[in-house]
Amino acid sequence: MPLHDVGYRAWDGVRVHGNAAAVIAGTGLRLAWKSRWLRRVVIFAWSPALLFAVAFFAFEQAVEQGLVGPAGSGTWSNDGFGPLGGWLADFFAGGNARLAVEPVRREVWSRLLLIFMRAPQALLLAIVIGLVAPPLISGDLRARAWLFYFTRPLGRWGYLFGKAGILVALVALITMLPALALWVVGVGVSPSVRVALSTWDMPLRIVAATAVLAVPTVLLALACSSLTAESRLAAFAWFAIWVACWITHASLTGADLMAEARGGRVAADRADEPPPTGPARRFGALARAAGLDRRIDRWSWVSLYHALGVVQAGVFGIERRPAALVPPALALAAVSAVSLAVLARRVDAPARA
Repeated sequence: MPLHDVGYRAWDGVRVHGNAAAVIAGTGLRLAWKSRWLRRVVIFAWSPALLFAVAFFAFEQAVEQGLVGPAGSGTWSNDGFGPLGGWLADFFAGGNARLAVEPVRREVWSRLLLIFMRAPQALLLAIVIGLVAPPLISGDLRARAWLFYFTRPLGRWGYLFGKAGILVALVALITMLPALALWVVGVGVSPSVRVALSTWDMPLRIVAATAVLAVPTVLLALACSSLTAESRLAAFAWFAIWVACWITHASLTGADLMAEARGGRVAADRADEPPPTGPARRFGALARAAGLDRRIDRWSWVSLYHALGVVQAGVFGIERRPAALVPPALALAAVSAVSLAVLARRVDAPARA
């Protein structure tokens, strides 16, 4: 009888749930952070927060100088950033900028945070995920690392949670943490710390908006990585999906605008979708990012970027109409479900072959 059995032996120990996924996520983050390009992109991704911090400071300066609220109809001061803050209040709150300060503050802060998470951070996040996600699973398939993973006490879902944890951590680093820092800056430069009590739900909305952004993008990126052993093909698929969906949305929206110009569907006849006026009309891109353009985007569901923006506007309480929220929300849910099904099928397919 042999002293040592060198063949395959089943695992007789006790499985510790959760630790394996944490090890995979931690190791993946350390390996990804060795990339000089990734470090540069992440540092650059925090730079827009500096500009938005100035906007928060300018608004609170306007509040201190009496340019916002019932006293805002008086003579404006030319000191510091106050006039800029007054303009932001007029731009985001419109006629409501002369009401009580707290509703105006909530309106301005919500729209600033929405622009921050919708415009610069979402695009930078797509670049970062495009750098990190493609080799996460495809690299394991190419190197046959699944022989190492699945001969250990590691299940399919523990493996997926570990890989997803790498991307979720990057999403939080690029979107959630800067947005929370902006809220802290806003509270710090406000006239009273009691502002934190009146805006207590803002951090929760930031976390929820980050989850809306993270779930479909992380699952889609991992699904692309699981479909091929070539990281280059997975990266191409990831960026091609974003670009193709954006072009499709632009084409369909342009066709609608041409039909409206010919009188086929007149925007003025839609009472719940008034076109932007005043400064919002002159700064159209900023108005759309802030949710000031009340016209419903009928084709938001065909574009990942636009669908995420509309649902995030709903999280911040800016968009409340079901006709605007339901189609993109269903589209994101469908993307998440299909991606999860692909992952469940592909991630351990070599081990089952």
